[in-house]
Amino acid sequence: MKSKMKFIFVTGGVVSSLGKGISAASIGRLLKRRGLNIFSMKLDPYLNIDPGTMSPYQHGEVFVTKDGAETDLDLGHYERIINTSLTKESSVTSGKVYTTVLDKERKGEFLGATIQIIPHITNEIKRRLYDGFNAKGDTDVCIVEIGGTVGDIESLPFFEAIRQLRRELGYENTFFMHNTLVPYLKTSGEIKTKPTQHSVKELTALGIQPDAILLRSEVDIDKGSKKKVALFCNVNDEAVISVKDVDIIYEVALNLQKQHLDDLIVNHLRLDCKNFADMSDWQALIKKIKGIKKEVTVALVGKYVKLHDAYLSVSESLKYAGYVFDTKVNIKWVDSEKLENEDPNIVFENVKGIIVPGGFGTRGTDGKKIAIRYAREHNIPYLGLCLGMQLSLIEIAQDVLGLKDADSTEFNPESTHKIIDYLPDQYKGIKLGGTMRLGEYECKLLPNTKAYNLYKKDLIRERHRHRYEFNNEYKSLFEEKGGVIFSGINPQTNLCEIIELKDHPFFVACQFHPEFQSRPLQAHPLFIGFIEASLK
Repeated sequence: MKSKMKFIFVTGGVVSSLGKGISAASIGRLLKRRGLNIFSMKLDPYLNIDPGTMSPYQHGEVFVTKDGAETDLDLGHYERIINTSLTKESSVTSGKVYTTVLDKERKGEFLGATIQIIPHITNEIKRRLYDGFNAKGDTDVCIVEIGGTVGDIESLPFFEAIRQLRRELGYENTFFMHNTLVPYLKTSGEIKTKPTQHSVKELTALGIQPDAILLRSEVDIDKGSKKKVALFCNVNDEAVISVKDVDIIYEVALNLQKQHLDDLIVNHLRLDCKNFADMSDWQALIKKIKGIKKEVTVALVGKYVKLHDAYLSVSESLKYAGYVFDTKVNIKWVDSEKLENEDPNIVFENVKGIIVPGGFGTRGTDGKKIAIRYAREHNIPYLGLCLGMQLSLIEIAQDVLGLKDADSTEFNPESTHKIIDYLPDQYKGIKLGGTMRLGEYECKLLPNTKAYNLYKKDLIRERHRHRYEFNNEYKSLFEEKGGVIFSGINPQTNLCEIIELKDHPFFVACQFHPEFQSRPLQAHPLFIGFIEASLK
């Protein structure tokens, strides 16, 4: 029933990259702690269907949901901060919306009508918002972030759709939260509210009056400036919230709570929930982070290291594992292409662990194999993720088993030893994104292995994003002559999911992406094992 639906819409103005996603996730955390079930969505104005085919330099990492949707990295923030699992309904792009509408038009579903932005595109956006609210069946509040900035031409249909949604659902079932930048001019020591006023003017011209305004700034915003914003932007004084830059992103939720933003939302949406969000575990975590004295340095070897957001979930997962041991994890970003012409002894001189994350394509793979060999031969703790596992097996095949042209079909279709291959017969019955294994699959763990000892259970579920698999024809050769233990196997397809080396302090690699399930207060077992070994 639509009358039961409650939405919070998070918009941004003045500039992009204001941290709307962090604000949206922080509010989600607070409301969840008040006993409410939260679902999150991101409306992205770009025309790609999803970020799956985009360069990580363009868009940061591709985050994968448990049901196999390739999504924007903001969904990772939502999952980690709110501590929830999202679905394919969480990610809506202009590309998806326009494709659906045009497909319907081609099938004659609009009975020959002229297809227009209003009502056809806006109706499709609203349909997807309602589907998102209903995706899990128990949602109390759906928090929706709209990508881009007010004034962007490509975002206009999304703004029009949420304007219409308030008309359909009513004032008390919709909350508009607008994020803007308040610049601080050091020379005059002043903060300037004029850009915020212009941004809100732009928003109200689209028929949307914000219910709260979040002012992002590098300094605290004084009462006078807040009152000025409230007056000129037509909101209550208590609805103007200061969002000062913080060292630790988890502090944002506590700052919003101090300014009673969650109370404001609960009252506006007439939500029946607890009177207070207990954030004591969050406070304890922040205190722990601020008190950390120990440090450890690990190398992350990849080809997109110039943009750290390309490996955001991996770097966050390393941090969370560090918190378990009261340790700050410093990442040494190693460009795998450059490593091909460098001395690994110098590159990895003070490094206590090496991690090779996922990726696609042949560029930089030789450098990753150099890093893997170095970790293997020097007994340095190693964690390989997705491509990191495939390259580990190729490196062992070439260097230990003597199969000199061993390779992946992805890199060398002419190889006589396709250690990693595209195995269509093993994909029967698997839901595919094109030809990729995407989303959550089961993995059975072998007792008395590192993997089993870390997970402490024999059946796990992990998220995948890859096209090629280990070729099981080589399994016994790796076991007998390569010292490889296949410690995790998919019980349905017999596909290899985790490998480890017998005589090595910690050499573990997995075909899945454990980083997508790591949380600030629940670090992932494989990352915990890796950091523990690195500290030793």
